[in-house]
Amino acid sequence: MRYRFIFNGIVQGVGFRPTIYKIAISLNLRGFVLNSSDGVVVEIEGKRKDDFLDLLYKNLPPLAKIDSIKKETLPIVGYKEFKILSSKETKKTTFISPDKSICKECIEEMFDKSNRRYLYPFINCTNCGPRYTIIENIPYDRKNTSMKKFKMCNRCYQEYTNPLDRRYHAEPISCFECGPKLRVFGNGLIEFNSEIEKIKFIANKLKEGKIVALKGLGGFHLMCDGTNEEVVKELRIRKKRAKPFALMFKNLESIKKYCFLTKKEEELITSYEKPIVLVKQKKTLKFIADGIDRYGVFLPYTPLHLLLFEFIDFPLVATSANVSGEPIIKDVKELFEKLNGVFDFVLDNDRDIVNSCDDSVVEVALDKLVTIRSARGYAPFSIKTSSKKNILGVGANQKSTISIGFEGGVILSPHIGDLETIDSVEYFKNTIKTFKRLYEFEEDVIICDKHPFYESTKWALSQNKEVIKIQHHFAHALSVMFEHNLKGEFLAFIFDGTGYGDDGSIWGGEVFWVNRSSYKRLHYIKPFKLIGGEKGIKNPANLAVSLIDESLAKNYPNYKLVKSLKNAPFPLTSSMGRVFDVVAFLGGMIERNEYEGYSGLRIEKFYNEKIKEFIDLKVDKEIDFSEVFNFATRYKGEFELVSSVFINTIEDMMIKISKMYNLPVIVGGGVFQNRTLLSKVIKSLNPYFNQKIPLNDGGISVGQVAYGVWNL
Repeated sequence: MRYRFIFNGIVQGVGFRPTIYKIAISLNLRGFVLNSSDGVVVEIEGKRKDDFLDLLYKNLPPLAKIDSIKKETLPIVGYKEFKILSSKETKKTTFISPDKSICKECIEEMFDKSNRRYLYPFINCTNCGPRYTIIENIPYDRKNTSMKKFKMCNRCYQEYTNPLDRRYHAEPISCFECGPKLRVFGNGLIEFNSEIEKIKFIANKLKEGKIVALKGLGGFHLMCDGTNEEVVKELRIRKKRAKPFALMFKNLESIKKYCFLTKKEEELITSYEKPIVLVKQKKTLKFIADGIDRYGVFLPYTPLHLLLFEFIDFPLVATSANVSGEPIIKDVKELFEKLNGVFDFVLDNDRDIVNSCDDSVVEVALDKLVTIRSARGYAPFSIKTSSKKNILGVGANQKSTISIGFEGGVILSPHIGDLETIDSVEYFKNTIKTFKRLYEFEEDVIICDKHPFYESTKWALSQNKEVIKIQHHFAHALSVMFEHNLKGEFLAFIFDGTGYGDDGSIWGGEVFWVNRSSYKRLHYIKPFKLIGGEKGIKNPANLAVSLIDESLAKNYPNYKLVKSLKNAPFPLTSSMGRVFDVVAFLGGMIERNEYEGYSGLRIEKFYNEKIKEFIDLKVDKEIDFSEVFNFATRYKGEFELVSSVFINTIEDMMIKISKMYNLPVIVGGGVFQNRTLLSKVIKSLNPYFNQKIPLNDGGISVGQVAYGVWNL
């Protein structure tokens, strides 16, 4: 008899076929392996065929992930040998691997003077390098990537076609002779004799205090010396950026000079994915992340980054090259059109980025991974399941992502951005087109947010397809349930900045009873007028003063203005995000919100775990935070006291509510990015929460698709 297997998951472009070939040869099996759009198909005959699966699992390539195996027992054919056959086009259900950082073997070769790829800035193999960012179609073959324009030299071709070689069918394979080339621009193209001279030149410019745009795997970074206050300040001015800058360090030891690291944080920083990890500051670098106690740090993840650090000994600011709120820029023409004047020099290359992809951002709460932004290294993120319909979830307006659900599973796109500009909306549409093309996917139904003014919702309603609208905070809860495959009833605390409520107001401090198909709003923060509307989020002074006792409010210079605005037609909100803003303002920690989440980061900075006091809030259907606001006002300037009592009060409120219901707990929404709050809640309530899927609005599209998978 012969066995036929179909392997699905991340099994193409990751060294899966050569691994199978080696195992088959070692077991003296006959048959074949091939890439199909259905997955990887294997047929084997031979006495030791029953040992095949066990040996495969013990020797899986580092980037491979098996989600499912279909096995058939069929009549014997009489194969004479074991072969790797050409790819076969069928229905497309195979998951695409995210891009991965350079592997140890390639690093060793790159710094080996006797190796032909010594100091080659595009070195890669089947265990590392670009995947999603270069793919145009699947199966993942060179002809379906942006590498197709680079004709392999004889030596690369020999490696590419040898099943026993680490570069067998490594689609981005290349070398100095046949691969991509670096390009340096100043006022124009600057010529050099070698690739390493180009890198040295850029390193020297960084030492001189210049700002460089450098093309990475998924787009351009703006880079400068992170220890040079003048150039970091200049970059802020040129880019008009208030948010913290991420820092790229040469190695883990350099990071430890500037940051405190836990074992779990070290593990994430050095992982194959090389995400940006939010960690606690040890040493202050001015203008990097002023006012908060966190740095976003990461290690070089491409050979080019590693080579650059051979010539510099300081951390680099590495921030996405984009116009604020827009997707990361992926080609040099667009870079000059949109950011000319922001950078001084450009280090470009001629390998096209097909699908742009930003850096992933994660943090650790009580040794548990929390994903803030799922992108390079993590996305496309796939979960194996089965959907009876083709479902497209178009997400929210901020931290936009899309998800598709089909027979093979559910796939979450990389981070798209905030849908607040024409270009970001266009990128959102193009991401949908990309996923449709890669998976020959055509949706039967689109699931969107209830908010009528979200660009994603507007797009969904314009498509002449069946559309289902899902309440924003319900989608957050469903996202958690889907990630952990939860069934039954749950108590869900969903805290965020904004979400369109069933009553037309802005929700965001919600406690739900939920299951896979429905929800009930049990408790919520007592609604208050969002004085100033959208502007009131950035400048919470009027909003804050409107929420405290009049005897306290009279002490503020804007008291009369606030009094006159109280009857104005501003929207109502129950947002926990706005509660954070108000407490931070009244406590004296902020004058304005410099960027989204700033108030929460300030409160987190001043939290003192030795302070155990809290305010015993009365838990009714509506939960009134007036006492908290008054407390923050009375103790303005005592940052540690205000922050600690506030966080402790939220935890106490959640504990009291959870005791009222005999249900397991879910937490979700952007407020739980506050590591201090989440850590406390993990200890006291042991909740389910998103870990691999973003727990902010980046996970909404997954919750939308989950509803369709479970209910259609």
